Amino acid sequence: MMYSHALNPSSRFIRASAHKAMALAALRANSSLATRLARYNHHMQLARLAVSEQIAAMAVRHD
Repeated sequence: MMYSHALNPSSRFIRASAHKAMALAALRANSSLATRLARYNHHMQLARLAVSEQIAAMAVRHD
């Protein structure tokens, strides 16, 4: 259930920031190293996706 096309750029920025915060929190969690790394990588991947969507949306508006 992805509605990312409906998000405006500011909400994409907020989403990316939230995933970055969750990624950092995953590193400090009381879990095994493998689990913390997996959670960190997952949230950073989602943060990078949100940023790329934001860039794409900005490029579309400028064309």
